[in-house]
Amino acid sequence: MWTILAFISALCLGCYDVSKKIALRDNKVLDVLTISICISALLLSVPLLLSRCCPAMMSGTLLYIPAISWQAHLFTLLKSMIVLSSWICGFLAMKYLPISVVSPMQATRPMWTLIGALLLFGERLNAWQWVGVTLAIGTIFIYSFRNRKEIRHGQYDKRYYWALALAILIGACSGLYDKYLMRRYDHNAVQVYYTLYQAIMMIGVWLVMKRKESFRTVSIARRSLLPIMLISIFLVISDNVYMLALSYPDSMIAIVSTIRRGGTVIGFAYGLLFLKERDPLHKVLCMIGICAGLLCLAVGSM
Repeated sequence: MWTILAFISALCLGCYDVSKKIALRDNKVLDVLTISICISALLLSVPLLLSRCCPAMMSGTLLYIPAISWQAHLFTLLKSMIVLSSWICGFLAMKYLPISVVSPMQATRPMWTLIGALLLFGERLNAWQWVGVTLAIGTIFIYSFRNRKEIRHGQYDKRYYWALALAILIGACSGLYDKYLMRRYDHNAVQVYYTLYQAIMMIGVWLVMKRKESFRTVSIARRSLLPIMLISIFLVISDNVYMLALSYPDSMIAIVSTIRRGGTVIGFAYGLLFLKERDPLHKVLCMIGICAGLLCLAVGSM
């Protein structure tokens, strides 16, 4: 069951990446990030309030949010800080780099998560799972190596590649931390509270930055409202099923993380079909390699 949940999370994460690319086309990173996080917090505050006001009605449902200890709140606050740092770097990269570069590069995150899972949690993969991980991550490495020429030719600012690298490494740490949290606390409670803490911190960052800009009015293009809403919706669903998958005793963060990042094929398809990005043949081959790896992971996890 946890494997199916990981694939659902991957599908939503791919749609989330596409929504980000569309929303960032005409808007500032800080504005889109702040608004999308606040919308996510508002969406999740509904089941939280219902769980507190009508516990008898919500208890036993998939949306029930149990109370957690102050220690759990501290651990959740740390998760918020880790995720928010990764997001800020990732949003900068998404705005200024092609989606067919950002999505595959972000998909290397499972490699670092895999190393951590082997060393910290003692996870062991079977033959099919090793083939799947090798295919998926190996394909992405080849693609990433090929795209170094874009940096050499000065097509894109190196700073955004550094931002992307930080987003990947911090995100890998977040994945390992997620497994630690899901073994100890309710996944719904962690998601709700870490999103609320993120919204509070992001509003603080937004206020500081806008003060430097003399609080100029936030200008969001009307056509970007739906993509920003979709960012929040897809992220809430993706995170919820991802954390639920990790809450299963036999789940493996190395596998869940790799499958989840398989949603990058949606970013590939969007970039090639709608944005007409360069080097389509190579990117199609990369998509095939990732899909083959995910298929092996699915077979090995049955």
